[in-house]
Amino acid sequence: MSDNIQPVFILNGDSSRTKGREAQKNNIEAAKLVAEMVRTTLGPKGMDKMIVDALGDVTVTNDGVTILDEMNIAHPTAKMVVEIAKTQETEVGDGTTTAVVLAGELLKRAESLLEQEIHPTIVAKGYRLAAEKARSILEALAESVKPEDKVVLQKVAATATTGKGAETAKEHIASLVVEAVLAVAQQTANGYSVDRDTIKIEKKTGDSVDRTTLIKGLVLDKERVHPSMPTRVEQAKILLLNTALEIRNTETDAKITITDPAKLQEFLDMEEQMLQGMADKVVASGANVVLCQKGIDDVAQHHLSKANIFALRRVKKSDLEHLAKATGARIVSNIDDCDKAALGSAGLVEEAKVGDDALVYIKECKHPKALTILVRGGTEHVIAEIKRAVEDAIGVVAAALTSGKVVAGAGAPELELARQLRTYASSLSGREQLAVQAFADAMEVIPRTLAENAGIDPIDALTELKAAHGKKEQWAGINVETGRKMDAWKAGVLEPLKIKTQAVSSAAEVAVMILRIDDVINAEQSKPPEMPKEL
Repeated sequence: MSDNIQPVFILNGDSSRTKGREAQKNNIEAAKLVAEMVRTTLGPKGMDKMIVDALGDVTVTNDGVTILDEMNIAHPTAKMVVEIAKTQETEVGDGTTTAVVLAGELLKRAESLLEQEIHPTIVAKGYRLAAEKARSILEALAESVKPEDKVVLQKVAATATTGKGAETAKEHIASLVVEAVLAVAQQTANGYSVDRDTIKIEKKTGDSVDRTTLIKGLVLDKERVHPSMPTRVEQAKILLLNTALEIRNTETDAKITITDPAKLQEFLDMEEQMLQGMADKVVASGANVVLCQKGIDDVAQHHLSKANIFALRRVKKSDLEHLAKATGARIVSNIDDCDKAALGSAGLVEEAKVGDDALVYIKECKHPKALTILVRGGTEHVIAEIKRAVEDAIGVVAAALTSGKVVAGAGAPELELARQLRTYASSLSGREQLAVQAFADAMEVIPRTLAENAGIDPIDALTELKAAHGKKEQWAGINVETGRKMDAWKAGVLEPLKIKTQAVSSAAEVAVMILRIDDVINAEQSKPPEMPKEL
């Protein structure tokens, strides 16, 4: 008998496998690279990235989630880090870069622990303990905020827009955002809820950022269907239709054969009568503005314009739903159901030229539950970044209102977390103590990065800030203009508590998940057989 044992292959030839320390090292490196990409964008002095896609479209931004989304990252571990940014954006609307940078730093600190032969499960356990403790520390630090605290909410909005190209008009944008969020906020048994989708953001180039306006209603990128219709309707009674003012085609293929020329005229007259009947029902409802999701036939347009009714067609379903919330109208699916009870109201509906385009404004709604912020800016790239800043501001004000808690920014909460977590680490007896200590050290990456991005010496800045926190100055943060410490709360640098809790917990969860991977099996698809070449 031969002692030679034949090798056993369980993976196909195209698969590759990395395991043990090498797999962990590769995964940590990928996550660190993602964090490194967005790190320079953090804070009010953060730089922007220019991303050119496959079609040549250019995006200039310092919004973490936009950068990572546009980059089409392929590495599986890097994609896990990108997911943190997406979750942060969905849940809070801001703090995406903070979450990604924290995750990268947690993994960097974990790497040195692994090199000291500390098992990944011990590190993971320590990180979980630290994340739980961090959450309770942040809850204790946070201050309460109510809808009446408009000044605090405006500071929260202004902090979110700082460093995003909206610097010159940040106070103006902050006040618009707070007014919009408070208008759509709904009181619930547990506090307040805000549906961010009820605040529509329209953008138009050709004016400065400070001409951005809040419209208590909607702006539609449309123009009226007939030139004889009025361009302005005051005290508008609005009918919302999601059925066509046209003759419907038959469901199945059908052919009508007409042998007598007189019958053809009779058929056309009947069609016209049907369309006039539809228009008459709209007129009878008392509406003077009609917004239709589908088409409006030329004949119906003629009759509506004769009745001095302002009409739009092909209005998007989402816009129709927004209009129902803004005007109090009921969306009508059957033309026979048009009546006064279905009508909504607005103080003014008008068509106006903005640059070369016509826009329809539906505004001065009495108690609108849907609003529009019309963002202005000099160029497409500028306006796109302002829009992202406004979206972030809406997200943070909504988060502050729903959680009812805010903290100061400028790196103050992270430094306080680091200080208190070090105290907590000393109370632990096992090796987890080292992981909690590493977690605390990782928190300092935020103030350090804020300093670096502002061209300030991070060692000097952190030394001064740590000394201040040691003296119980919990809101001591970094002033990126002077490089010295400041009371971030008094300086008005405020953020919702949820930004911090979400960023810390997401970063910890992903770091733990990546640390627990010790085997990467890449089962690539084998290439399909090539087609034979034509002879």
